[in-house]
Amino acid sequence: MRFKLIIASVKPHITDPVVDAAKAAGATGATIITGRGTGIREAHTFFGLTLEDQTDLIYFLLEEHLVAPVLEAVRTAGKFDQPGTGIAYVLPVENAVGLESQIEHFKEGIRDL
Repeated sequence: MRFKLIIASVKPHITDPVVDAAKAAGATGATIITGRGTGIREAHTFFGLTLEDQTDLIYFLLEEHLVAPVLEAVRTAGKFDQPGTGIAYVLPVENAVGLESQIEHFKEGIRDL
């Protein structure tokens, strides 16, 4: 099986809708990491202190055939067509371990079709 990794960077208030949409499109789970980010828009300052926007990085490890529908679900739920809402990108995965239970789940789904 071939796997790919979708990484989505979103504002915390839309993390749950993005994860829910991805699961509805076929993702079996996600890893969420909290961070800070900067982009074209400069961080706000308040009394000389810089306030950086918090961001969540959402990782989806997927079988290759699920990438397109999950990425589209992430784009739609994250409202990525609007400026400053987030980004998502796909990386190839060379090797992965610890996915045996997921692979069995996928095989059972194929048998049920």
